[in-house]
Amino acid sequence: MVITPGIPDLPCTLANGRKFFELTAEEVLWELVDGIIVRAWGYNGSTPGPTIHVYPGDKVTIRVINHLPHRTSVHWHGLEVPNNMDGVPPLEPSPYINPGEFFDYSFTICNPPGTYMYHSHVEVPIQDNAGLLGGLIVENPCTQCPGPDKDYLCLLQEWAVNELPWGDLTPGTYPLTFVKPMFNFFTINGKAYPQTLPLYVDCGDLVRVRFGNIQMHHHPIHLHGHQFRVSGADGFPISSHSQICKNTILVASGETWDIEFRANNPGVWPMHCHMPHHVTNNGVPTLGGMFTTVTYTDVNPNVPEMHAHFPTLA
Repeated sequence: MVITPGIPDLPCTLANGRKFFELTAEEVLWELVDGIIVRAWGYNGSTPGPTIHVYPGDKVTIRVINHLPHRTSVHWHGLEVPNNMDGVPPLEPSPYINPGEFFDYSFTICNPPGTYMYHSHVEVPIQDNAGLLGGLIVENPCTQCPGPDKDYLCLLQEWAVNELPWGDLTPGTYPLTFVKPMFNFFTINGKAYPQTLPLYVDCGDLVRVRFGNIQMHHHPIHLHGHQFRVSGADGFPISSHSQICKNTILVASGETWDIEFRANNPGVWPMHCHMPHHVTNNGVPTLGGMFTTVTYTDVNPNVPEMHAHFPTLA
């Protein structure tokens, strides 16, 4: 099962062969890092919202309840759904969800196992940048298919925090700005370093990391100490003979990417956006922002140091 560090999974109930989920869009006071709290929008009390787990062929109904002061919708980013369930009013027959109302999005999961997202498609420069987004994982139902030992989802976000002078990290509660936004905080699963959660691995693990990006900027994510293979793009698997080896992958706006590597080089290894501005908190030169670690929980003497030019996943 895929884990989204720091973000809960969305529970469901099962009735008449259909899975029922419930998302509530609402205002959230959200701590980015070290007492810097923003007046964000999220789902079910968090941003990103809870991760939705489904399987190919599932019949699902996702009730979206609007507790925001503005109308909203949800778009199922990358999923093949009927036109009236795609969540882009008024272009499509999908409705606006007005404050105090709800709408049931009902469809069948037709996509292959992979990494997808959901987000608002109303007033997107405001609502997406305020935090209305989340991850959706189509899990692999094949119990005979060997999967990774660790499987993590990392959703990338950026924040334009208003009323906080550049270089200042005074704790407090701040509004966001959406007028020519100058992004000054950058997060993984809603947290900036040092409050990001590590990706824990054991020596010898096959590790998959999934990246998703809904917002405005692109993020080149670099992993130290390892090479990885790119195994998925926008929810679709990349065949083994077509996979390329890298240590940095550009996660552009609207994209998801899956990478895999063998945990064969013990230590605490940085994994971060390589844009220098994006690994700071409000421009303070100490380490922060879109930065986490791959942290080994053991040291196995039977795993040799990694000196090969190409990753070995077998």
